[in-house]
Amino acid sequence: MNNSVNIFEGDRAINYDEFVQCWIPNYDYFISTLPQMLKSVCEKEILVAGCGTGNEILAFAQAKEDWSITGVDPSPEMVSIAKKKLHHYKNIKLIKGEVTQLPTNELFGAATLLLVLHFIKDDGSKLQLLKEIAQRLRPGSPFVLMSIFGNKTELKKNLEILKQLLSPFLNKEDIDERIDRITNTLYHDTEERLIKLLIDTGFEKPVRFFQTSIYGAWITKKV
Repeated sequence: MNNSVNIFEGDRAINYDEFVQCWIPNYDYFISTLPQMLKSVCEKEILVAGCGTGNEILAFAQAKEDWSITGVDPSPEMVSIAKKKLHHYKNIKLIKGEVTQLPTNELFGAATLLLVLHFIKDDGSKLQLLKEIAQRLRPGSPFVLMSIFGNKTELKKNLEILKQLLSPFLNKEDIDERIDRITNTLYHDTEERLIKLLIDTGFEKPVRFFQTSIYGAWITKKV
């Protein structure tokens, strides 16, 4: 598993917030919906796996619903940025590391995994990460997943849509380089594969509730 972790460092970490704003249409709107999506959770202890710079944690912290939040990310630079962003808020624990480092006897009432899975090879590593998350959730706890998805045809069409939605001020070479990276080096799955991964790791069949170009989001529950 450790060999499969994609750690954001240097410019990738520093520029992450700017990147998601440029490359994920309606990103802010999506993040803002998460506290509402999980509002009915009774045990308001949430695991944010791959928390990055803490954007979804900030949304939960600002929801004023007394969430107790644990964020985990393998990148020390991303965690450092998150700590600066979130230092005014209480009940937040940020951990530099992986989900495997968390005890399995302390269970959460909800979890998220956003924009992580397409960086992980489908060689057992995706399956293992989802299992690790499931092991740390109470039965019936909701889990929100966001990832790049689609078969080759769907991905190609949705990339064309994404290009139409990008800022006209972005450099064409940067756009072409990023599109090539998405197409040829990331480990995106079809929706059918994502559903199977979730079911095989102890979750119910998920429902896709959000999509913006190549990015989809699903909600499911721990069986």
